[in-house]
Amino acid sequence: MPIFGTDGVRGLANGPLTADLALTLAQATAVVLGQGRTADARRAAGKRLTAVVARDPRVSGEFLAAAVAAGLASSGVDVLEAGVLPTPAAAFLIADMDADFGVMVSASHNPAPDNGIKIFARGGRKLPDIVEERIETAMAGPKLQPTGAGVGRIRRFSDAEDRYVVHLLASLPHSLDGIHVVLDCAHGAAAGVSPETFRDAGARVTVIGADPDGLNINDGVGSTHLDNLARKVVEVGADLGIAHDGDADRCLAVDADGNVVDGDQIMAILAVSMKERGSLVDNTLVATVMSNLGLHRAMERHGIHVEQTAVGDRYVLERMNEGGFSLGGEQSGHVIMSEYATTGDGLLTGLHLVGEMARRRKSLAELASIMTVYPQVLVNVRDVDRSRASSDEGVADAVAAVSAELGDSGRVLLRASGTEQLVRVMVEASDEDAAQAAAGRLAAVVRERLSL
Repeated sequence: MPIFGTDGVRGLANGPLTADLALTLAQATAVVLGQGRTADARRAAGKRLTAVVARDPRVSGEFLAAAVAAGLASSGVDVLEAGVLPTPAAAFLIADMDADFGVMVSASHNPAPDNGIKIFARGGRKLPDIVEERIETAMAGPKLQPTGAGVGRIRRFSDAEDRYVVHLLASLPHSLDGIHVVLDCAHGAAAGVSPETFRDAGARVTVIGADPDGLNINDGVGSTHLDNLARKVVEVGADLGIAHDGDADRCLAVDADGNVVDGDQIMAILAVSMKERGSLVDNTLVATVMSNLGLHRAMERHGIHVEQTAVGDRYVLERMNEGGFSLGGEQSGHVIMSEYATTGDGLLTGLHLVGEMARRRKSLAELASIMTVYPQVLVNVRDVDRSRASSDEGVADAVAAVSAELGDSGRVLLRASGTEQLVRVMVEASDEDAAQAAAGRLAAVVRERLSL
């Protein structure tokens, strides 16, 4: 069974994800990513390869990051230990330091008992599937075992956070003076760096979820739990709230009244702004098939084309890289601004969202009104044969009938899960009752036609 999922290796720490696995994975990564002309040139010049290693604050990250560092150093790779930092900071530092690759130890928005290992190639870019497959194969093969002066060194990357903050601030065209923002750092990797950055940018900052103890990451806080943030924004009379997840590659927001502003709305705001300023490449936004129909309608009105991909920020990134596009993301708040980042960056996204408020002197609610959010109903139909979801004629006929019924005022998406025996039925419509009814009818057809 493959160990790589849609975003690296993830699982229960000290369950499937052990220190031994982390060590072996790091050694295999050194074998695979230590190949190529650049790596050969470094060795020919008498230099060792270099890797950045960072983690989020969950307690298991301490031993897993140590195992990763040990595996790399034992393979002749010099390790720059960046400590607790957001995933996008690790990706940035790999490029900024001209490192050969890097590793982030984090399980993102998952609870504290879980952890994960994300590997980035040179330039801070996510690995394509074929490279992950090569690393997985190499885990069972011979390891690099230099001796003496050939082993790698492990040293603390003392100015890692400062470099990242300077990079973020340099991306901002406007000061955030006069804007009061509440930051929810999810007791995660952004707890130290996000408040500092927003304050340095000129904002007035109130902070919640910024006391990580290794066990409370994502526990009732962060981008998957917005109620506390909404209450705090209203309580202190702030202009908006920004929520990160545990590794801070996401950004969701709430307006001054506590209403949620999701990733689709944030992308709509940024896309129109970037088009006005001439920085939206080919007037194109890249989004997944799960993005709200309202986003498509809003982009049509502003002359912006939407490229659609499969669900997952890695697929958004692949399409952005293929087309050279400058903005993409997901409804969940993974927003990629390729002029400044190689991956989703919750701090960067939040800064630019607040920067747009400052530039246009408008509230977040006013900016978010650019897009009407269509009611979206998602039903997971379990214990069905997902392999037949796209080929069954009865299911196809039912989807076609509902699509025709909704017309231009709605949308149907039927998608098989990649990991479970279930099929996801998603229906959007201008009316929530209509969406619920249509989703229920389709789910019943899927259950009847595809039952195991």
